[in-house]
Amino acid sequence: MDVKRVDILDEFIGGVRAMAPLTVAVVPIGLVFGAVAASKGLSSLETTMMSALVFAGGSQFVAMDIWMHPASWGALAFSALLVNIRHVLMGVSIGTRMPSFSGPAKYAAMLLLADEIWAMAELRAEETRLTPAWYAGLAIPFYCVWVLTSLAGSLVGAFLGDPKAIGLDFAFPAVFTVLVASFWKGRETGAVLAASAAAAVLVHQLLPGVWYIAAGAAAGVVATLVTRVGQEACA
Repeated sequence: MDVKRVDILDEFIGGVRAMAPLTVAVVPIGLVFGAVAASKGLSSLETTMMSALVFAGGSQFVAMDIWMHPASWGALAFSALLVNIRHVLMGVSIGTRMPSFSGPAKYAAMLLLADEIWAMAELRAEETRLTPAWYAGLAIPFYCVWVLTSLAGSLVGAFLGDPKAIGLDFAFPAVFTVLVASFWKGRETGAVLAASAAAAVLVHQLLPGVWYIAAGAAAGVVATLVTRVGQEACA
């Protein structure tokens, strides 16, 4: 094996190791999603295909929350758009960190972009060069675990019962709490989180549906811009 292949393998393994805690943490979330999907009448094949093709935990849970027979495809698509609109911002952000990626590699990376993968890739890019092999080490195992645990959850959904009864419903917010904590930078981060949370809670009380997600994201972006402008003015 030549030196270049060894370097690529080392980079890949490095990404796998860095992502390992979050890959493990996504296991109960995938199981819960599979169980919820099964309770809504989706077959194991349908559940697995949804996780494989959509690969967006937040929008998948929202879709299951509003699922009905027959399915309202317009409502499902619109809800998924609202929940995943943040991927535009994440894609723009991480895209600037990929000078070593070829065009096809960058497109493939974006297809496997998820909140956890984006967060780890951003942290890596702040420390050193982000490579395709390291990113693949983040994304591929995480993607496979998500798909496989969704399948497993759908198969044993009848035995799990209500996920809330055994506390598995908290797995999803717990992962995002850890991600937010890793990005904590003091007052600036606190202001952004406070604005986002306040907007989300307010809109959730006033409007039905998933508008609170878009409102929280928009408020966070505005708060970030205001904070940055304020800091530059003071400097």
